[in-house]
Amino acid sequence: MGDPAGPILELRGIRKQYGRLAAVDDVSLELRHGEFLTFLGPSGSGKTTTLMLVAGLQQPDSGRIILAGKPVDRLPPYKRDIGMVFQHYALFPHMTVRRNVAFPLEMRGTPRAEAERLVSAALAMVGLPDHGDRLPRQLSGGQQQRVALARAMVYRPALLLMDEPLGALDKALREGLQLEIKRLHREQRMSVLYVTHDQAEALTMSDRIAVFDEGRIQQIGTPSELYERPATRFVASFVGETNFIPGTVLGRDGDACRIAVAGVPMLASDRFSAQPGTRVTLAIRPERLRLSAAGEGVPAELVDLIYLGNARRYVLRLPDGTEWSALLQAGMADAATLRHGDAVRLTWEAAHATAFPG
Repeated sequence: MGDPAGPILELRGIRKQYGRLAAVDDVSLELRHGEFLTFLGPSGSGKTTTLMLVAGLQQPDSGRIILAGKPVDRLPPYKRDIGMVFQHYALFPHMTVRRNVAFPLEMRGTPRAEAERLVSAALAMVGLPDHGDRLPRQLSGGQQQRVALARAMVYRPALLLMDEPLGALDKALREGLQLEIKRLHREQRMSVLYVTHDQAEALTMSDRIAVFDEGRIQQIGTPSELYERPATRFVASFVGETNFIPGTVLGRDGDACRIAVAGVPMLASDRFSAQPGTRVTLAIRPERLRLSAAGEGVPAELVDLIYLGNARRYVLRLPDGTEWSALLQAGMADAATLRHGDAVRLTWEAAHATAFPG
């Protein structure tokens, strides 16, 4: 199983080319023992191809894949000690639930008594202890995915891979299974690589997230790091909702920079040390905006108010026609009296706004 103090999985400069297209372009990362790491990104960003390379279902053109301290990039899938859960369950329709879960044990020559014990434990783990004699067609979609999960976990692989396993389920089932998988991860201390294009799913389930775009990892970090301190404009736009507005750097103010936004000097964090006169794009989350009817700040007009129950979404138009969105909890005194057509002022804390080049 490798050294528990070191990574269970290492990718070193992995590349996969299809003609002129670099589907995976120099990807390197480490997965820690017992960690839940999610690959997040749009379709075609390279996340699923990277997962297939780790599984051995595709071969890298270059780079190394090291599992539990040993190179596996030239090993066939069945020799990699990896479990896999797909979006479309891939259960054998003519086999009972128990036979489906037992299949990987049979392929490994596990003694019958030991296999029966492991299958019973796996079915109990996913909440289906009494479903062993049913066929897949007699189960709901959520139950079938639980069986697929039990089958992938029954032989206790060093690494569990999941390729959008909840994508075929409805919203309620998906959210319930998110919590179930996270519970199993925590209780079993599994090492998990998980692929999704659903940002809410990634934020809910992950210890860390690797954001992919155009075959490369744009940023890797905890959910809070990606949400609060995005490294690129792409990450800021893909993870969560973000307002973007152009501005011009006026100068430095301690650790922050002063930026002219709609003619008003405002503060923002700036990790690129932009020089005065540089054009930048400011990124601010809707819930970080403050609204007031008077005082200092960027002038705007309230053009729409959307009721969301425990919150209100305010659509605001700036002087140049740009529209921003603010999200405020219901009952906030500063915004409670605002109405459609009102003139407002927008402010924020410097730490909650990020300036990106261009």
